[in-house]
Amino acid sequence: MLGFFKRPVTRLLRRQEMTIERCLRGIAGFFIVLSVALAYWVSPYWLLFSAFVGLNLFQSAFTNWCPMVWILKKLGVKEK
Repeated sequence: MLGFFKRPVTRLLRRQEMTIERCLRGIAGFFIVLSVALAYWVSPYWLLFSAFVGLNLFQSAFTNWCPMVWILKKLGVKEK
């Protein structure tokens, strides 16, 4: 943990490339927050969308297949 604080600030603030994995995490997080907000203000049935996203992430951990990864590859997002 101490090594983290010894790194130069410029290295910590360096812009990271958006890879498929980082995009997938961002999109899934956005969908979860959006569905929880919609469940609060519109209808509790929006929590089903949250469950769908969570279950899809869970199954992709074991199968290494996710529909959003396929879409991101078609859009030209870098893998690594």
